[in-house]
Amino acid sequence: MKIKSFLAIALLVILNISKANAQINLGEKALGALQNGVASFTFSNEDAAKLSKEAVRKMDSTNVVAGPKDGYTLRLNRIFGKHASENGLALNYKVYLTKEVNAFATADGSVRVYSGLMDIMDDNQLLAVIGHEIGHVANEDTKDAMKATLRKAALIDAISSQSDKVAKLTDSQLGQIGNAMLDSKHSRKQESEADTYSYDFMKKHGYDVNAVESAFNLLASQSGGASADFLSRMMSSHPDPKDRAETAKQRAIADGLYKAYVQKPINNKVVVTKTTTKKTTTKKKKK
Repeated sequence: MKIKSFLAIALLVILNISKANAQINLGEKALGALQNGVASFTFSNEDAAKLSKEAVRKMDSTNVVAGPKDGYTLRLNRIFGKHASENGLALNYKVYLTKEVNAFATADGSVRVYSGLMDIMDDNQLLAVIGHEIGHVANEDTKDAMKATLRKAALIDAISSQSDKVAKLTDSQLGQIGNAMLDSKHSRKQESEADTYSYDFMKKHGYDVNAVESAFNLLASQSGGASADFLSRMMSSHPDPKDRAETAKQRAIADGLYKAYVQKPINNKVVVTKTTTKKTTTKKKKK
């Protein structure tokens, strides 16, 4: 199984882009600024949200999105729908039908969960993962990640907000952003803070906080094979999942909430309840 760990990327933009000439309005400075070598760059949360919204819209069009009646969608609605306005954020969420194990949230509040992740995690574990990703949005890590990505892709000046002119990024340039995002990383401090956010999220809503430890341990157990190179790159700047699991465990112990976590049954299928109609017979009274 190919695994792109959700822990390394809070603002993941994977764009399988065609060679169409479509353009998306994303910034406020002409692309000519790239050649002019303008060094100054301001990038607000609003800028990050605008770029994220367009990028996710493009990604939604190039991925297989679970329909409203799909079992994966129904399950995500059931466990996460009530948190669409978490911490004052306007969150929208969808499921990508793919075997990849991944989930991400972006600066505009888009949450995307891969069916491959839903296949291996129960409801509480998924909530712990999503809580972690929301933490990156709430802590503005997604803005910082996008800014670093634009710098790496040499597109900062094209999206600078210091002019009234509207810049248009081509599909090719969006492809540059997508490739750069594959290697984007958060700092150890940002990851630790997102872990804390996840634990607090679980505790606040009365979920089993031990699912945080369990989710990290599960990801650690899935880290072999094709994902080895990716995870080794991630670990160069991020805490090991086992260490993060231990941190969550120690906090649960300190809170008096620790107990060995037992994974619940996983069901991503549509459950059809069959109803039977009982025939009633009326007995005639004997005269």
